[in-house]
Amino acid sequence: MGDTKFGRIVLKLSGESLKGKRASGLDPETVRFVAEEVAAAFRIGVQVGLVVGGGNIWRGSEYEAAGMDRSTADSAGMLATIINALALQDALERLGVTVRTQTALAMPSVAEPYIRRRAIRHMEKGRIVIFAGGTGNPYMSTDTAAALRALEIGADALLMAKNNVDGVYTADPRKDTTATKLTHITHIDALRRRLGALESTALSLCMDNALPIVVFNMFTPGNLTRVLEGESVGTLITEKVPAPAT
Repeated sequence: MGDTKFGRIVLKLSGESLKGKRASGLDPETVRFVAEEVAAAFRIGVQVGLVVGGGNIWRGSEYEAAGMDRSTADSAGMLATIINALALQDALERLGVTVRTQTALAMPSVAEPYIRRRAIRHMEKGRIVIFAGGTGNPYMSTDTAAALRALEIGADALLMAKNNVDGVYTADPRKDTTATKLTHITHIDALRRRLGALESTALSLCMDNALPIVVFNMFTPGNLTRVLEGESVGTLITEKVPAPAT
């Protein structure tokens, strides 16, 4: 590991962020940009795991609202995350990065099954690991999958990559002009104030295991590397907030 703040991280990307300006699906330029940012961060010596959502392809909540069984809708969403994972795998490999995709759903002709010890070994050997298929269970978001995988592989932090959102605010800045950005907050405060940093189950899981979270804008070039090098980018969520210097 080089001179970085975190030695091993899990980066959570929303599926929505991969569609770029398209109404749905994958935008090749956006996928390439994300791959370049991840590759640059990886090359400074950080072990990287990725979790990607599937909202650019499938929004299970919409189909559930139309009457589809929740478990069925969520299963389709897991398949969407695998499509996104394969697209990211291909983009990273074109940049010369070695990648392994592991799925929570058995799909041996496409990717490896998720095996915790194998994932850790891949990282130790200098490979990026993409965790696809969510947790493999319905009723669990990909935020929760990211928190779970981060804990399972012993990551130093969970990084929540946002699109056009540069951190956690006291309110939705698009609706409240008085909203202010928080540079550091505790897990419990984020939960109590319902600030929307990430899904509450994932936030609780991180809180119970004292896993730091960084919420930042992934689509400002270089931001991911800056976070890993210890710059104050976005919002840091930790168990405790240091007392102000006197």
